[in-house]
This record gives sequence, C-alpha cells and structure tokens, in this order.
Amino acid sequence: MKYVGVIPARYNSSRFPGKPLADICGKPMIWWVYNQVKKVKEFTEVLVATDDDRISKICEEYGIHYILTSTTHGTSTERLFEVSNKVSADYYICINGDEPLIDPEIIRAIIPKELNTEGIFVSNLITEIKDPVEVVDNTNIKVVVDSDNFGIYYSRSPIPHPKSSMNFSYKKHLGVLAYNQKALEFFSKTPRNTLENIEDINELRFIENGQKIKIIEVDAKTLSVDTPKDLEKVKSIISHHKVKGEDDYE
Repeated sequence: MKYVGVIPARYNSSRFPGKPLADICGKPMIWWVYNQVKKVKEFTEVLVATDDDRISKICEEYGIHYILTSTTHGTSTERLFEVSNKVSADYYICINGDEPLIDPEIIRAIIPKELNTEGIFVSNLITEIKDPVEVVDNTNIKVVVDSDNFGIYYSRSPIPHPKSSMNFSYKKHLGVLAYNQKALEFFSKTPRNTLENIEDINELRFIENGQKIKIIEVDAKTLSVDTPKDLEKVKSIISHHKVKGEDDYE
C-alpha cells in the first residue's frame, strides 16, 4: 500500500502568524516536523502542503518536498484533499505542522494495515491529558469515545463532565489523522454544519454527517506549538536534548 505523509503549513495563523517559520535552535519549525515525519519508514512520500511562498522558499532552501496549494482553503483537511488530487495514495496521513516534537513511533500507530476500498475511512490519535491546565485550555481539543473506539464528540470544553463519577481521564486530540481519498472528498464537498461552526473543529464535519472516526489512543508526550509560549517550551526541550548529545530530534 502507498502511504503519503502530509504536513499542512499555513503562514497566516490567527494565534501565531508565521508559525511554521519560527526559529527553533537555528532551524525553522517546519524543518523539525518534516525531519521527524521522514523517520516513518512506511511512508512512500512525505511532503509539506502550503499556500504561502515564504514557506515554500524555506522548503526549497532545506530540501523539503512541498506542494503549493490554494490560498482559499478554510481547513487543513481541504488542503489535504487538493494534495490527494495531485498525489495518488491509498492513505494520506496528516501530521500538523506545529508538532516539532512528534515521535515517529506515535505516527506509526495510526497507519492502517488493511486497504479500505468500500467507503470513507478516517482515523485520529488521542492521548490522555496529564496536565490539568490542558483540560481547561480551549486550544486542546477534548475527545469522548464509544465502546468500539469511535469518536462520539470533540469539544474545546472539558468533556465529559464529572457529575457522578471521577473514575475517568480526559483525552485530547492529537494532530495526526489518517484519511483515504473518499474521506477527503466527502469533507471537501460537505458544508460546515452547526456543531462545527460552534466549536470550529474539523472532525465534527464527519460526526455531524453520520461518518465514523476510528480513535486510536497512544501515550504521547508531544507538545503542539499554538502560541509563542509553547515555542519557548519546545526550544527548551530540544536544547536540553542537544546538550546531552541525544539525537531524538535531529
């Protein structure tokens, strides 16, 4: 089977403009993400999908394979759909461009082992939230899952609410998803509905329209860069590894 790793990267982030080009120990963040994703041996191809010439220029400078996509996409999923129309694959694995610490072994957990030819396939990684601050942080998307490990709901609010029991742990969405081409086409052709408009979470488009999202839980210690404060944390972690002579992120 052919697996393509796709890293969506846009320049005009509302919370952190120019985020993919933010400097981390002498290299742009997109380089760190791409370098980690390239370690996944199952990928036939890894590319950055961007709509900005500033990012594509940096990709050229560092020898990063990229595709220049439309500037009109409202979501990273729509950007992946454009990629799927240009690059043929059985599955497209999306790794958000703000995950410079992503562990290649974590990415491998989402790679489907069988070919789905009958319908829409979507899968998403989640992990347990261990820091209470992340529970109330609306940049961390919380996920609830049914007994068959399919997503029930995604929210920026802390869910579920502990009214009768504290015997649970909060789970958060990781920016690693797998799609087949039919899923990306469905997303692109289906308009946003009520819940997606309220929460501003892409995955709700599938759930609101009766499509299942397979959930895979992993033990992840990754830190997504949503703000300049997050960037400083990532810099500290990578610097610490470099001082110790470790090559986890090289």
